[in-house]
Amino acid sequence: MPYIKQEDRPAMNVVVEAMKEAGVKVNGDLNYVIFKFCKDTIGPVTDEESYNRYKNFRGELMEIRDEIGRRYLAPYEDKAIERNGDV
Repeated sequence: MPYIKQEDRPAMNVVVEAMKEAGVKVNGDLNYVIFKFCKDTIGPVTDEESYNRYKNFRGELMEIRDEIGRRYLAPYEDKAIERNGDV
């Protein structure tokens, strides 16, 4: 997880709060918002187009997925094993 410096977080948190206020949910809304951001940021085919640029966007999204798994899903699974027993 690339932790953002404390002094840079307020600007990032404004975006998070705006998403919450807009009612962005994890039911397609989040997918739309993140894809739209990526699409607008990558932009149309330009001289800056490159495999590495696209790969970096995919890598960021995969890291987000992995961080959710590490910080939320794995502890949830550990508690489920405690409750129900292991396989």
